[in-house]
This record gives sequence, C-alpha cells and structure tokens, in this order.
Amino acid sequence: MPRAPRLAAGSAAREAGACRQQSRIPLVFRPLLLERQEGSATHQLAAMDTDPPLQLRVFNLNCWAIRYLSKLRQERIGLIGDTLRQEGFDLALLQEVWSERDYCELKQKLTACYPYSHYFKSGVIGSGLCVFSRYPILDTFLYQYSLNGYPYMLQHGDWFCGKAVGLLVIKICGIIFHVYVTHLHAEYCRDKDAYLPHRVVQAWELAQFIQHTSKGADVVLLGGDLNMHPGDVGIRLLRGWTGLRDSFPDTERFEGCEDGCTLVPTNCFINKEELQPFPLGIRIDYILYKGLSHFAVKCDSLVTTTGTAPGKSIPYSDHEAVMATLCVKPREEAKGSSSAIEPELVDVVNEARTEVRVGLHTAERQRYSNGRMAILALLLLLLQAAMGLSSLVGWDSPQPFPKLSFSLLSLLATVVLLLSMVVYVFHTIEVKMLQGTEEQMRLALQALQDKLSSM
Repeated sequence: MPRAPRLAAGSAAREAGACRQQSRIPLVFRPLLLERQEGSATHQLAAMDTDPPLQLRVFNLNCWAIRYLSKLRQERIGLIGDTLRQEGFDLALLQEVWSERDYCELKQKLTACYPYSHYFKSGVIGSGLCVFSRYPILDTFLYQYSLNGYPYMLQHGDWFCGKAVGLLVIKICGIIFHVYVTHLHAEYCRDKDAYLPHRVVQAWELAQFIQHTSKGADVVLLGGDLNMHPGDVGIRLLRGWTGLRDSFPDTERFEGCEDGCTLVPTNCFINKEELQPFPLGIRIDYILYKGLSHFAVKCDSLVTTTGTAPGKSIPYSDHEAVMATLCVKPREEAKGSSSAIEPELVDVVNEARTEVRVGLHTAERQRYSNGRMAILALLLLLLQAAMGLSSLVGWDSPQPFPKLSFSLLSLLATVVLLLSMVVYVFHTIEVKMLQGTEEQMRLALQALQDKLSSM
C-alpha cells in the first residue's frame, strides 16, 4: 500500500515538541459549543506562523465485520490491525465493526500506536463505529438517526443496526478538531430505492448535527460510508449545508481506483451483478473536511486501496479504504462565521424536501393499509368470539367450520392483529419523523430565500 507523504524529520521534531509542550498544560473539558477568546487565538496564531503546517494522516474504512455472516472476518480484522500499526496514521475511522470483541482485539493490537480510542454503542447490535487516535480524545457524543429502514425487512437488517454519527473532540498541537464518523442506510436498488427518503433524512440530520456542534472547532473532519454517490441529493445537501469539502476532487495527488471508487467489481467480496450499471464501480466512502475561524485545510494526497492487501490474497473488506493526508495551517486573514449563501443550496434543499414528502406519502399509505388490516383482524376475532359464545349458551346454530379449523383461524387472526398493530405504530412514528424533517426543511428554505432576497 503506498504511504502518504510525511513531514521532514526536522519539521516532525518541531511538531512533536509543540505537541509535548501543549500536553503539559492542564486540559479543562468544555461543552461541545466551545467559546474561543480572540486574544488567545491571536497569540496562538502568531506562534503557529513560525511552525510548519500540521499534516494529518487519516484512514477511513467500512470493515464489513458482521459476525457469522462476513467472509474471513477474523482474518481481515487482524490484517486491518496490522496495517494500521505499520502505517502509523494519526486517525483511523472505522465502520461496520459490529462485534465489540473485534474492537477489543484491534484496541489491544494498536494500543502502542494509537493510545486513544472509542467505540460508539447504539441499536440492537451496535453502531459499528469506532475511532483510533494518536492524540487525546477530550469528549465524545453520539447521535442516532431517527429513521433507519424497516424492522420487517429482515433480509436487509439496517433497522437492527444503530446507524448514527459519532463526534469526537480532539486537540492536536493546540488546534481543536471535531471529528465525525458515520454510516448511513444502504442503497439496495438504484432504480427503485425505497430507502431514499430515510437516507435523505439521515443526511439532513447529519448536516444539522455538524452545523450545530462544530461552532467551537478549528477544523471539522467527517469520515464514513455515506452510501451515496457524489451527485446524489443527500451528498449535495450535506456539503451545501455544512460547507464541507470532498477530499477526492480537491486533492493535489491521487493514487488508487479510477474515479476514487470504493466499491469496485474486482473486489472478490462484491456481488458483481449489483455493479453491472457501474463497470468502474461507485464511490460511497468519503473523507470530508473544512477549516473554521483562523485555520485553512487542504488535501495534499489521497490514496485508495485497490483490491487485495499487499502480499495477501484477500482484500481488507468489500469496501476499499480511503487514506488522506490533510494539511492544516493558519489563514492569512481570519474568516468570519458568516458566509455567502449559494443560490444552488435553495434548489438542493427543495429537492431534498420533495424526496421527504414522497416518503411521507408512502408512509401514510402503509400506515393506512396496516390499520385497515388490524381492524379486519379484530372484526374476525369478535365474530369468532360471538360464535363461540352462542354455542356455549346453547343456541342451535351450526358451526360453519370444524373445531380445529376454527382454532387455527382464531390464531391466524390474532397474529395478523398483533403484527398489523406493531407495523401501524412503526409507520406512525415514521410519519411523525418525516413530517418533522419536512417542516425543518420548509423553515430552512424560507430562511435561505429571505437571506438571498436581502443580498
């Protein structure tokens, strides 16, 4: 695997010395919305002007580590750990580490290189998100998405996973990084994507979460499996709303799969029929970033794996890893918190709102169908109860069904009633969540249009 460029020995020594000096200063935990004092920031920038830019090496991978289901899971987890230990990245952002035992195995192997780590727990089988860091983690927070598929779609299973976004606050050489790691709902059919409204809602919640929790950061970094193509409405909404930059089009040097694809047909774990419309593969794994306040960020180099691991006969996962070298340096001029509104953002939010409304209408129809089925099952049970009562009181009414068939019919009606009620309740919750998101987007659109009209 090609290594991303490193700092020169003298620059690395100066950076390490600056980090050691910072580590001697007592750290006080602060809320996520950190308040920065202008005087100390100016003093810090003046000191940094004489130092070389900070280079941060970031590793991102969907590990596809599902116990009992993923092929060669234990071998691949060991291979991922060996690679992270040898390469010495600054941050490793991992998704689909569904087993906490696998996380503990990685943690034990990587403690010497990555003394700080965190595993985000949520859902029935977990969020699958974990982070390994060379630098101290000051704070963490997890936000679980309000919509994440359907519980009765057992063959997909996304609902049982606690799909979420994890936030870590990390201080590197005096610079506050807000690092986000996430995994969005999968796309199982491009032409008829029943989960598109849910994924748009997740993208909106992710954008809102980043926007509201990153105000005290110097640098914002997002890595994860977004399960969206670069031109999809969810990606355009996320980038337009947060101002995050995509490392692939912005990088100065790229090496890896063509077009930066992270799901490629040459991967032996990939179902090639699913990628037939995309002969080169698709790009759904991202490293996004932006600099805030007094700092600027650019991507010096970007590398993706290309199938099998070096010297091995298997790849790390069914996804290709993404490795970015980011350069962080002070801005020549401080950037204010307000930025110009892009007119295209209004169209993107409007398009996303349309997708949410389509999902809302579908959820309302499904809720109505399940409610009607529950009522029919209840009426059937009441009819059977009335017939059973008439036979007990001695009325001369012949039984239309044999006794065994009558019992089976009652059992079937009871099962249908219970299932219909559970699904009805689920779709009621889905309707409420979609209505809430649609209202948020309506208010956001109104605010955007007011700002554009006043410009």
